Amino acid sequence: MPDVLMYSTAWCGFCSRAKRLLTDKGVAFVNIDLDAEPARRAEMMQKSGQRTVPQIWINDEHIGGCDELYELERNGSLDKKLQDRS
Repeated sequence: MPDVLMYSTAWCGFCSRAKRLLTDKGVAFVNIDLDAEPARRAEMMQKSGQRTVPQIWINDEHIGGCDELYELERNGSLDKKLQDRS
């Protein structure tokens, strides 16, 4: 699994916000576009237990969605998680 993985759709504003935050931080991530690969939604749901996008993992740890990603940013935890990438 890549260091940072996101399942998203093109039309999702929360997905765009999450991508923008990671991009602004200079973080390379693998994006699985569920519009292009709709069958992978079942994979996402099985891995996360969630139906909504985005769903984000850092170092195999399920972070959650956009709100959770921004909460990590607000409380100062996101940079630490991103620095711990191996």
